[in-house]
Amino acid sequence: MERTFTAERAAHARSVAEAAGRHVGRPIAHTTDRIDYARLLREQGDSLAQIAAKTGIPKTSLHRYLATESR
Repeated sequence: MERTFTAERAAHARSVAEAAGRHVGRPIAHTTDRIDYARLLREQGDSLAQIAAKTGIPKTSLHRYLATESR
């Protein structure tokens, strides 16, 4: 019974936060500005290692972000 109340309270807190315009859930790891900058660098011919050094985004994440463009 306690679990039901806990789940209801959590659901209510999430809906109140969303209604107030706050982000709910896991924090965003990389801003869209940095991802756009990485895409720009890739178009200019920079390697993934160079882009990772300039943006601070790991190469594995860059693979994921930049692969979505080609699909």
